[in-house]
Amino acid sequence: MNKTTEAIIDQLSELILGKEEQIRLAVVCLLCKGHLLIEDLPGMGKTTLSHGLANVLGLSYQRVQFTSDLLPADITGSSVFNTQQQSFDFHPGPIFSQVLLADEINRASPKTQSALLEAMEERQVTVDGKTHPLPEPFFVIATQNPLHQSGTHPLPESQLDRFFLRISLGYPDENAEKSLILGNNLQRQSLSELSCVLDLTALAALQQAVVTVNLSDSIVQYIINLVNFTRYSGQFSDPLSPRASIALGLATRAYALTQGRDYALPDDVQAVFSAVAGHRLNISANELEDVVKGIFDNVAVVL
Repeated sequence: MNKTTEAIIDQLSELILGKEEQIRLAVVCLLCKGHLLIEDLPGMGKTTLSHGLANVLGLSYQRVQFTSDLLPADITGSSVFNTQQQSFDFHPGPIFSQVLLADEINRASPKTQSALLEAMEERQVTVDGKTHPLPEPFFVIATQNPLHQSGTHPLPESQLDRFFLRISLGYPDENAEKSLILGNNLQRQSLSELSCVLDLTALAALQQAVVTVNLSDSIVQYIINLVNFTRYSGQFSDPLSPRASIALGLATRAYALTQGRDYALPDDVQAVFSAVAGHRLNISANELEDVVKGIFDNVAVVL
């Protein structure tokens, strides 16, 4: 299992330099059958990560640029009248792909955002009263511009919870940026050269293996203590819900799996905590590191 996940991470790390941990979290999200939110400035490699992940896993890929005039039917598809058959034929939209990049989701109207978020939750779309199941796996990677930028519609807190993890790629370090300037990693060319690491059967086996990773009583108690701190310390207006607790436990298991272990450690909990909790606590990516450090300082590791 570890060799497979490392092969995925290694290939993507050749595309996006210096971001191994963020790539690992994206893989964790996929293994947990969740959806990923990336909050960052344009030009940070969000599209490359999404397309590269699809290529490495051999999954179909579509990208939708969200704009203020995008309609729900532009994503889900629509029915068109067939004059020969005298009936309506459904024409599926780009949401019918295994990896969907919803680029700049917060530039679309709330109505269009809701159409996507409902499909993410139910893994199906209903058009003209008929339900159409989405493909398996179905992995949405949505990007969100910082909310201070003009023309954005913030995602409601209740809908942010539909995203399993939120990450931020951030600026590259100096060495990585030098390589980018010198053209040492020609991303578009490299994207086409990525080799498929595993097939659908192997991916399904990895996803099933996540729930077999052991969470000891002490790890479960540590997760509960972290969650309770957000509820009862008085520091957070949007504390973590039981759904967040479940996500934290599942992400901890998947992270341990990518490290080649069938048991979780406190380090695994801490490695995924920011990505699970940040958007649910309504903390911006810029403030996240300091806030999470404060939580860890106040909640002792359970041994």
